[in-house]
Amino acid sequence: MLTVNGVTKKYGKLIANDNISFEVNPGEISVLLGPNGAGKSTIIKCIAGLLKFKGNIYINGNENKSLQAKRDLGYIPEMPALYDLLTVWEHMEFIARAYSLENWKEQAEALLERFELEDKRKKLGSELSKGMQQKVSICCGILTDPKVILLDEPMVGLDPHAIKELKNLIIERRNKGNAILISTHMLDSVDEFWDSANIMMNGKIAARRTRSEIAGTGEDLEALFFQITESNRDRIGGME
Repeated sequence: MLTVNGVTKKYGKLIANDNISFEVNPGEISVLLGPNGAGKSTIIKCIAGLLKFKGNIYINGNENKSLQAKRDLGYIPEMPALYDLLTVWEHMEFIARAYSLENWKEQAEALLERFELEDKRKKLGSELSKGMQQKVSICCGILTDPKVILLDEPMVGLDPHAIKELKNLIIERRNKGNAILISTHMLDSVDEFWDSANIMMNGKIAARRTRSEIAGTGEDLEALFFQITESNRDRIGGME
């Protein structure tokens, strides 16, 4: 379970996240929707422990910067950050050693095959395309069998086969009871499997909906998204 409670992140006078609170339960796929600059990546990085913030974040009841929380968390960033001089397989081995994983090689092999990387296992990180690097990042993030998974714009740069496999993987992980949070500005990329949606604007949660709420009222999530984002754009334009 992921719990975000009253998180505020400032860069000088700029408030990137303004008192944000939400939860993602086990077996739930929650999405953060919003235009570029809404604060999605900032809250993802706060959850991952990469940024200092005010407020509280818990991973399965443990403070997000604790060792146990880090063991339970899988993070797939928007920009993959591979080691230039490690091969694809050495990246998997590095993660396995860092997390003291046992009997990990079969799982690593299956992930590389699934994302069509088995023939790239000896390639250095610096020799891979952006899409290939993203696929390695996904494999590394899942290898630890995390209970909470963060994905920041995960489908950008992926080929159609990889997008299909990633979507299938996300659904499989939900069925295993993982709490999954996906940040994206492309609603259609998550339309078929989201369970809850948080629409962000100006560092705040402007609206939250669940799939059951949408189904019960007939409300259209895409229409709500554009209503919120475009009305905000109109207000800003009127102030200029």
